[in-house]
Amino acid sequence: MRSRLILWVPLALFAFFAGLAGYMLTQDKDQFVESTMIGRPLPDFALDPAFEGLPGAAKADFGGEPKLLNIWASWCTPCIAEAPQLDALKAQGAQIIGIAIRDRPEDVARFLARYGNPYTRIGSDPISEVQLGIGSSGVPETFVIDGKGVIRYQHIGDIRPDDVPMLLAELEKAR
Repeated sequence: MRSRLILWVPLALFAFFAGLAGYMLTQDKDQFVESTMIGRPLPDFALDPAFEGLPGAAKADFGGEPKLLNIWASWCTPCIAEAPQLDALKAQGAQIIGIAIRDRPEDVARFLARYGNPYTRIGSDPISEVQLGIGSSGVPETFVIDGKGVIRYQHIGDIRPDDVPMLLAELEKAR
């Protein structure tokens, strides 16, 4: 009798976990991740240039007009996908400052030569210190920063064509 019971235990465990997975798949999911940094000022930072073609980036660069802060890396596949949208944002007047995460200067230069350079400045964040300090958990991420250096919006993931008008509107709201 006991040996027959032992045969049913794995099947019962499998059925339990399959049922639990099925239940979780039917539940509504919240796809919006609320940033704790919205409404807070950028932390102080001053990053060296990511490569010789542009100056580095610092908190002081975010005075005056609202700007986009784009967290990216040359090794990031979604960053390639968002490159045309960053060019479109630049073409429509958006100022974009980049922070290259855990990257080498030659890789940054190669990426920009291949996919375009929408940035006015690019800082190098070799240990992700600034990235983590502003509440970014991955690449790519884009922040709308107002003229006083306050984070007004956070876009997680790559920018898709449908996101361009929304980001332009967020920049306008940050004025």
